[in-house]
Amino acid sequence: MQTASKRCLQEGWAASLRLRFAQDESKDTILAERQHKGPLAVQKALYPEGRAVCHVILLHPPGGVAGGDSLAIGVTASAGSQALLTTPGAGKWYRSSGNHASQSLHFQLGAGSVLEWLPQESILFDGADVHWQTRIELEAGACYMGWEIVCFGRTASGEKFGNGSLRQKTEVYCQGKRIWGEYAAINAGDDLLSAQAGLANRTVAGTFIVAGVVFSDEALSRARAIEVTGDAAGICGITRIGNLLAIRFLGNSSEMAKQYFIEVWSVLRPFACGRAASIPRIWNT
Repeated sequence: MQTASKRCLQEGWAASLRLRFAQDESKDTILAERQHKGPLAVQKALYPEGRAVCHVILLHPPGGVAGGDSLAIGVTASAGSQALLTTPGAGKWYRSSGNHASQSLHFQLGAGSVLEWLPQESILFDGADVHWQTRIELEAGACYMGWEIVCFGRTASGEKFGNGSLRQKTEVYCQGKRIWGEYAAINAGDDLLSAQAGLANRTVAGTFIVAGVVFSDEALSRARAIEVTGDAAGICGITRIGNLLAIRFLGNSSEMAKQYFIEVWSVLRPFACGRAASIPRIWNT
């Protein structure tokens, strides 16, 4: 007879986390509900900006995701609440022994709420087989700001992404209408990795979505004036589609990608929600 631990090793961990943020009678944002299963949790609500904005750090104690593992994260920001979520370190997606690893994100934003999903980079190890799905739903007056930075291979250790694949689907809905849909299928060895219309031989790709706000020309100009700097080659750009901005980075440095996104976020956040950027302290540890 197989033990539960042996089945977990063979089939993978299934972890889930559900969070709900809400305003209390004082208009403070509180972590009103949290439910978790498996190795995925949060500790306590943090308030570095005062009680109106709740910061939360998502913890995944195993430190990495292996083939067969699944992460399901659902976050609801109730009307008027403001929350920022991040992670303590890079996400590691290990080589698969046959089964793919998956992550499902579902963000629901009530009227007038603000939700920021600002994780640190995800590193795909050589041989990783990864499926990611993200669905964002906004009600009237809500604002979503969220990014994903993907590193193909552990280049700092000399490892390339020679085997493996990434399947990624992202959808954004505003009051029930889909305003953004993107689907990616990237396989190691594909021409897409070297093509100029693809990754152009770069190893780090990032996308930063800001939805629910129609930015002024001034705000957009200030964001577009930000340039990627540093020794590693990097390119960037911002596309506006109605009340959605798609901000892109392509290069060879996750730190450069993160710094670029932080600078753009620092420009856009005051226009989006009337608050200056507040860097999570965990990023400095």
